[in-house]
Amino acid sequence: MNIVERAVVSTCKLMLWVSTTIIFLILVGNTVLRYASGKSLQWANEVPELLFPWLVMSGVVLAAAQGAHIATTFLVEALPPRWQRWLAVFSWATVTALYAMLAWSTLQMLEIVHDERSQILQVPGSITYACVMAGMAMLAALALQSMWNALQQACRPTDPSPASDAAAAEPRVPAAHW
Repeated sequence: MNIVERAVVSTCKLMLWVSTTIIFLILVGNTVLRYASGKSLQWANEVPELLFPWLVMSGVVLAAAQGAHIATTFLVEALPPRWQRWLAVFSWATVTALYAMLAWSTLQMLEIVHDERSQILQVPGSITYACVMAGMAMLAALALQSMWNALQQACRPTDPSPASDAAAAEPRVPAAHW
C-alpha cells in the first residue's frame, strides 16, 4: 500500500471509529436518560443525523480502497492482456475525471447549502455536504493512483519469449475496484 492509499484508508478508518463511537454514545446515553428520567436531550437526534453521512462516505471510500465493490469483468477478460492494460488506463482516467468533477461540483454547492441550518444546533448544511466532497476527492485520488499503476504496467515492456511462455511473460492486469 502506497502513501496515498495509507492516508486515505487511515483517514476513513479514523472517521468510521469517531463517528460510530459518538453516535453509539449519544444514542445509549439518550436512551438511558429517557428511561431514567422520562426526558431526553433535544440535540441527541441531530448529531447522529449529521455524522451518519460521514460514516457512510468513509465506508464507501474504504470499500473502494479494498476493492470490495462489485465489478463485471468478463468482457475485459476476453481481451488480450496488452489491451486490458490500456483499457484499465483509460477506465481509471475516466473514473478519476468523473470523481474529480463530482468533488468540484459539490464544492460549488457548499455555498448554497451553507445557509441551511439544523434546527437545534444550527449546524450549517455545508458540513454534511462536505463529506460528499471529501469522499469524492479521496475516491479521485485512489482512482488516480490506480490509473498511474495501470499506466506503469501498460508501458512496461514485456520480455520476448517463445510462444509457449507468452502467457507467463504478460504481467497480470489489476482488477477494477470502482
